[in-house]
Amino acid sequence: MPVNLSAPDAAALLAIPGVELGAAYAGIRKAPRADLMLMRLCQGARTAGVFTRNSFAAAPVQVCREVLAAGGPVRALVVNAGNANCGTGKAGLEAARRSCDAVARLLGCDAREVLPFSTGVILEPLPVELIESTLPACVSSLAAGNWGTAAEAIMTTDTVAKACSRSLEIAGRRISVTGMAKGVGMLAPNMATMLTFIATDACVGPGALQTMVREVADVSFNRVTVDGDTSTNDSFILVATGQAGNAEIAGSAAEYEMLRSAIAQVAVHLAQSIARDGEGATKFITVEVCGARDEAEAVRVARGIAQSPLVKTAFFASDPNLGRLLMAIGNAGIDGLDIARVNLWLGDVRVIDAGGRAASYSEEEGARVMKSAEITVRVDLGRGAAQTTVWTCDFSYDYVKINAEYRT
Repeated sequence: MPVNLSAPDAAALLAIPGVELGAAYAGIRKAPRADLMLMRLCQGARTAGVFTRNSFAAAPVQVCREVLAAGGPVRALVVNAGNANCGTGKAGLEAARRSCDAVARLLGCDAREVLPFSTGVILEPLPVELIESTLPACVSSLAAGNWGTAAEAIMTTDTVAKACSRSLEIAGRRISVTGMAKGVGMLAPNMATMLTFIATDACVGPGALQTMVREVADVSFNRVTVDGDTSTNDSFILVATGQAGNAEIAGSAAEYEMLRSAIAQVAVHLAQSIARDGEGATKFITVEVCGARDEAEAVRVARGIAQSPLVKTAFFASDPNLGRLLMAIGNAGIDGLDIARVNLWLGDVRVIDAGGRAASYSEEEGARVMKSAEITVRVDLGRGAAQTTVWTCDFSYDYVKINAEYRT
């Protein structure tokens, strides 16, 4: 069960003028739940994205990169769950493009204006004929208020859908932001992560939008990890429809900072939701690292803790075997780390004082914190002013079971 996370209230998700969503069951996934999602964008909408750095990038990722690199408009996104279309060679690329062709025929746009996305089992041929036959049902269900349904349709091993909204005012114009994400396993940050789609009705310049998607990814999806494995299909797409009627936002404007902040709030909520719904998760863990020489150093230590199987299994067991935290810090590869300046807290309990066990620390206090469903680990490296935060979850028996039975 997810840690303090419930499905979003569909009625609370804000419609984004210029965005319509539809979903239907194509039979690609094992269960009869919608597994095909279509998003139609208005003319003039602008789109930017970041993708996995996994060298075995899936066919749809390759097609998306080609489309966005061409610099033309994007009129639609099509997403299937249950099949990753990865490791499928030339046939996989042809299947991804066929799905774009099918969308283009139905919506009356060019196939080079369609972005395809897939998630699910790797190395299996994409049943593109199922997508082609089901797309008309997606088109018939297109509606601005379908964010909740769409978020459910892109799920694989997720236990709950992930979506949220924010609104703000810029120069007297009401601006809306809504996003959805899927992902609970094979997750480690590297440029972007999982499948995430965020849209706003603000008018944003193309250069500013691409900068914004990278900056937002860095403070949200690049700060979440479940198991340290970066997927072949990771994609984060940001859409700005321009329907709010505001003056175009450029990267140097105060309005840029306001909009980026709102979009980042949505992204952080989605990123944390992913960790809360991590495969088999029973605990949500926040790792805060401060006192680093630079942010990269802080991130390295935080990820070292968050991705350590020994640390994560100790959290699952509620076992204050906190030497594992020291192991992870020391394993992060920080040159010249003076352990006599390192301090460590588990929740409100000081564990390490100047590199050694704190005089006030007791096993009972450590066990008390470890039993909580939400735990914060705070590390002060004592060597600078940089800091960061990473979110993760524990490793339970169910993580192994879910992944051992993923294809069955």
